[in-house]
Amino acid sequence: MKEDKTMSNKLKLITDGLVRNNPTFVLILGMCPTLATTTSAINGLSMGLATLFVLVLSNMAISAVAPVIPDKVHIPAYIVIIATFVTLVQLLMQAYTPAMYETLGLFIPLIVVNCIILGRAEAFANKHGVLESACDGLGVGLGFTCSLTVLGAVREILGSGSIFGWNFIGGHDGMLAFVMAPGAFICLGYLMVLFNKYLKKN
Repeated sequence: MKEDKTMSNKLKLITDGLVRNNPTFVLILGMCPTLATTTSAINGLSMGLATLFVLVLSNMAISAVAPVIPDKVHIPAYIVIIATFVTLVQLLMQAYTPAMYETLGLFIPLIVVNCIILGRAEAFANKHGVLESACDGLGVGLGFTCSLTVLGAVREILGSGSIFGWNFIGGHDGMLAFVMAPGAFICLGYLMVLFNKYLKKN
């Protein structure tokens, strides 16, 4: 019975990050990479996965070392931990997906200062166990990844008549505005409205 309750709590942490505490559509965090990297579905997915990787591992590491870090230096210590995993992501992307690394450019190293990651470290990871922190990071990371992928897909469909690079509307160039900054704000606004209407109904 206790094991079932523990499993249920961990599952709730994951689903809350996906839906009720969705960082993009509910908490409105990480807007810089959200608006800048979602010109296509693959870009949004790649940025989301990179952030997910850093979020899960940094949450686990911070949870493990938080009890021994003095309060006066806990923020710098967290940033060093996060920067370590961001550097690892950079090296892996440069080695295995150089084209995507070039596309995302500056936004990969900027994961270090992403308010979602530091926010989860402060609000959750330093107060909970390693496994719970991993579930929290997984949920929030999946929520961020799904949000960016959906936003990128909508912008790509409207902007170029394609999705994940596959052009399904022959000879259709789309509406350029949706690939540019104004389209990002418009699509994000409508998606936020739809998402929050869904939450209120459920």
